[in-house]
Amino acid sequence: MSLDRVRGPRPPGTDGGRVLLLLALAAAVTVFTATVPLLRDWFDLRVYYGTVNSWVHGGGHVYDYRVPGTPYGFTYPPFAAVLMLPMALVGPGTATVAALLLNLAALAAAVRLWTGPGWRRYGWYGAGLTACALALFEPLRDTFSFGQVNLLLLALVLTDARLLATGRTRWAGAGIGLAAAVKLTPALFIGLLLVTRRWRAAAVATGVAAAATALAALAAPEASRFYWTRALWDTTRVGRLDYVSNQSLQGVLARLGVESRALWAVLVLLVLCCWARRAGRAGAVGDWRAAFALTGLTACLVSPVTWVHHLVWLLPSFAVLIRAGRPRVAGALYAVLCTSVVWLWFDDASGVDGFLGSNTYTWITLGLLVWLPVGHVPAGHPSAGHLPGGRRATSRSTSATAVPPSAAAPAISTASSQPGKASSSAAVVEAAGVAANGVPATGAGAEALVADAVVTGVPVTGAPVTCAGALRAGDGPVGTGVGTVAAGAGTDCASGPGCDSGPDCASGPGRGPGQGRGRVRSASSEPTGSTRPAAANPQSSSSRASS
Repeated sequence: MSLDRVRGPRPPGTDGGRVLLLLALAAAVTVFTATVPLLRDWFDLRVYYGTVNSWVHGGGHVYDYRVPGTPYGFTYPPFAAVLMLPMALVGPGTATVAALLLNLAALAAAVRLWTGPGWRRYGWYGAGLTACALALFEPLRDTFSFGQVNLLLLALVLTDARLLATGRTRWAGAGIGLAAAVKLTPALFIGLLLVTRRWRAAAVATGVAAAATALAALAAPEASRFYWTRALWDTTRVGRLDYVSNQSLQGVLARLGVESRALWAVLVLLVLCCWARRAGRAGAVGDWRAAFALTGLTACLVSPVTWVHHLVWLLPSFAVLIRAGRPRVAGALYAVLCTSVVWLWFDDASGVDGFLGSNTYTWITLGLLVWLPVGHVPAGHPSAGHLPGGRRATSRSTSATAVPPSAAAPAISTASSQPGKASSSAAVVEAAGVAANGVPATGAGAEALVADAVVTGVPVTGAPVTCAGALRAGDGPVGTGVGTVAAGAGTDCASGPGCDSGPDCASGPGRGPGQGRGRVRSASSEPTGSTRPAAANPQSSSSRASS
C-alpha cells in the first residue's frame, strides 16, 4: 500500500494554493510552539560549553564542572568532551548558532538517509509539509531547545543503516562506533550487527569506538579514569529516575516506587529477547530499516534514563509504518508524541491514570517494538533476500518444489494464446526459465512451475525473475491476484508502475506497448521544563542534568 492510495482531503491543485497551505500550517505550528512553554534555554549546550571552557581555560577537570545554581554537569564519555573542544575557541552565542545549524543539518541528513532518493518526487511542497510535522514532534523540539546531540548521533547511525541496505559494507559500522563513543545508548546497534551476523561491520564499529575511547584516554587520562570507574555508575549525576520525562522501563518502575534492580533486569532481558528475535528476522530478509528502527526503540526502553528528547530514536519507526502501508497508525502515534501529554502528571503520577498517562511514551515505544511491521523489502533492492553471510534467502512453496509436468500446463497454454493476451505460455515459461531456489528449469518442468503458480495461487519464489518474464496482473484467475509474481528472494525487477527500475528491467515511463509491462509486487539529556501550561512550579534548569 502506498501513500497515494490513502484517501483523505485533496491537496491544493496549484502552486499558489500549496504556498497558502504551507503558510497556514507554519502559522499554526508557530502558535502551538509559542503557547506551550517548551523552551529549555539551551541548558545542555550550556553544560557542554561550560565544561569545555572550565577544562581548557580554567584548568578544571571535565567532570568537576557544574552549571551555576544547579548540581548538574557533564555526563557523557570523555570522547564527547574531546569532540567539543572547538567550543573553547568561540563565545556562547557563536556556539549556540553552531549547535542550531548542526542540528538542522543532521536532521536533513537523517531524513535524506532514511527516505533515499524517493524524496525528490515530493519537491518543495513535500519538504514544507515534512518540516511542519517535524517541528511539532516533542523530542525534536526538546533536542533543539536543549542544544542536544541526539540528531547528530541519529544521522551517524542511519549512515550505517544506509550502507548496509545498499550493500556498500566496507565502512559500515564506523558511524555506530563514533556514536557509541559519544554516548553509550547507540552501543546497542553493535549488538544488532552481532545478532544479524554482520561480523565485519560489528568489528569496524567496535574498533572505531575503542580507538575513540583510547584517544580520549590519551587527551584526558584523569577524566577517563574517573568516568569509567565512578561517574558511569552514578545515576544521580543524570537526574531523578522518577522524573516524568524519564520514559524508560526504569522510569516506569521508579514512578511506581519500585526499587528492585532484579525486576528491572528481568524486564530488560525480556525486551532484549523480543528485540533480538524481531531484529534478527528483519536483518535476515534484508529489512535494515525495520532492524535499525527496532534497535532504536529497544535502546530507549532498556536505558536507565531516557528523557523525552532521547525519543528522536522513534522517528525511523514511523517511516517504517508508512512504508508498510499503515500511515494512519503512524499519524495517530506521532500526534500523541506531539502533545507533551506526559507533563500533565508532572506533579503527581500516582493512581491508575498516573500509571497510564505519565508513561504514555513508554507504552508507545513498547507497542512499536512488538508490532512494528518487519520484512517489507522493496523488490530489486540490493539487500532483498540476502542472508547475513551474503547468501540469498529462498522460500519454498508447494508449487515451487513441484518439477514434474502438470496437467494444468496445456490449459494455461490455451488460455494465454487467446486474443488480447500479451504473450503465450511458451514465452512466459521461456522467460521465467527457473525453478525453485534459482535452479534453471526448462521444458515441461518450467511450464509446470508457472502453471502451478497460476492455478493454485502460490507464487514461485526463490528464483530470479526479470521483467521480461514477470507475469502480468490479470493473467491469473479474476479476483485472486494470481499472475503478478510476488517479489521474494532473487527478484531482479523493481516494483512500481512500468517497472522502471531494477538491473534487468528495460522498461520505464513512456515505453510503448509490449515494453516493460511486467510488474513485481514486493513482499510484503534530561528535561528542563514542564511543558504543562500554568504549572505552579515550572521545571527549571536546576532539576536536571545534561544527558
